[in-house]
Amino acid sequence: MASPEVEKQRGRYAALSVAAVVIAVGIPLWWKTTETYRAWLPYAQIGELSSLQLQLSMEVEVVFSKGTLTPEQQKKVPLTQTREQQHHVDVNTGLKYHYEMKYRTATIMEEDALKQATAEAEADRSLYKLSESPCGSVVVYVIPETSALLAEDVKVYVGQHRTAMLRAQGGRGGELKAVLSALDPEIEQVVRTMSFNHEDIMAALSDRIRTGRLSKESLADSMRSFKSSPGYEITFSLLNPDPKSHSLHWDIEGAIHTYVQPLLDKLAPVANHSVDSQILYYAVLGVNPRFDNSVSAFTLNADSLAHVINPVEARLGSNAASSNPVLNFLLFVPDAHHSPLFIQDHSKHVVASNAFHSPRWGGIMVYNVNDQYGQEAEFPVRVDIDMARVMGVFLAQLRLMLGVQAVHPPAGFLLQSPGSAGLTDWELDRLQWTRTVENVATASTSITSLAQLLDEIGNIVINDNIAQQVYNAVTSLQAAVAELEAGNLAFALQYSREAVLASERAFFDPSLLHLLYFPDDQKFAIYIPLFLPMCVPILLSLLKMAGELRQRRKEQRAKRD
Repeated sequence: MASPEVEKQRGRYAALSVAAVVIAVGIPLWWKTTETYRAWLPYAQIGELSSLQLQLSMEVEVVFSKGTLTPEQQKKVPLTQTREQQHHVDVNTGLKYHYEMKYRTATIMEEDALKQATAEAEADRSLYKLSESPCGSVVVYVIPETSALLAEDVKVYVGQHRTAMLRAQGGRGGELKAVLSALDPEIEQVVRTMSFNHEDIMAALSDRIRTGRLSKESLADSMRSFKSSPGYEITFSLLNPDPKSHSLHWDIEGAIHTYVQPLLDKLAPVANHSVDSQILYYAVLGVNPRFDNSVSAFTLNADSLAHVINPVEARLGSNAASSNPVLNFLLFVPDAHHSPLFIQDHSKHVVASNAFHSPRWGGIMVYNVNDQYGQEAEFPVRVDIDMARVMGVFLAQLRLMLGVQAVHPPAGFLLQSPGSAGLTDWELDRLQWTRTVENVATASTSITSLAQLLDEIGNIVINDNIAQQVYNAVTSLQAAVAELEAGNLAFALQYSREAVLASERAFFDPSLLHLLYFPDDQKFAIYIPLFLPMCVPILLSLLKMAGELRQRRKEQRAKRD
């Protein structure tokens, strides 16, 4: 039978073995199996995006036609110059505009196109076929002051594409440098009209800067149009509150194909669009119109228009399968007892289009039909809607909602209408510049906010999918910024759209929800009842062994003494 001393020694070894196993194996295994998985994120690259320095580079080609330069001056072209404008927005945001100015003389084919054309539009089409101007660039043709191609009161003609014709002013003599310096202010006006300007770019950066830095006009334009989105849902609705009196017929399919689809095809690089239509019967406005004796008609004043939308919107429905913004365009035909119905502005004047729009929602047009039938007509009266008239109003509203801002050219400028396409090439370029900058600002803000959130809350799970989306967003953002600097607008827009999509997927990933992980206090509440009963005996044994060791050392020291 083992002596008591041997038994004590065996107990000490057992306690030490259990403590060693717990410390060397148990605690690391518990720590590893219960730790929050956090995939690696490129924090250094995200930190660089928080300080955004954007450079927008564009190419401006100035072509001198015959009779605008002297033979001596022609010997010094082609010529290339660069010009830059620096803007300090705030501590974390800066802008630089880089213009590459290329000067050359017109080719023989371009001279023929200018001579043979009998109108500005014809010359614009001919020059467009000869030009290879990339997306985002501008080509300005300088024509002689005596040219009959432009009307006398027209100084600059801007066509449907990326070309403009500028009438030369003053004599041709002197150095080429003096001629170019005299042209600079007019070229700058053309570029500001056909391409981006500082006010539009500042409005596009609204996600990163304070609104106090924006002008009132830029702020109003940015609040009117929808924010940049990968796609938009467009809904056309016909409201017939009195189907017993009016049998309404509208060729909405043909109207969309003729008027809307060309515009959407042109806007395909910017976003995806889907279009649908519906007819709502017995749908009434939320405001009772008042009869105005001065116009002998019912009227809706400007103050009451805000109350029109909510009751109607409840019946419009929505596309639950899509998270894209919805643009609503309503055609309202008043009932026979409230016809005709006109919309008045704040000055009590009847609005010519008889329509109004609501920022970031859509537009409503009132379509009166009382003049299409007499008192002896049999009800319901068949009414065929004039879709050309209706779509003319809705297209103007649609352009504003999608971010195509109205251009206010300087005096002496003539802007060619977009025609059946609904949008000129240079208007599309202006939109692409602003949407690209807006996408970069939105994506960079989302990614930096997400990185800050994940850094502050250390026990949020970061799975590999989120890490991959963040990495894709950062990579696309860097590519978009680089393409903007290189002047490749089309590629910059594409990369910026990819960055927005990836950043939104990462930011709104369901695995980042607060309820899917345990805070520290909940962890302690779970593990203390588990580990405390096991650790108390081990700790008491270790404390007892430490006490015996101290006692033994005291006895040995006493014997030596």
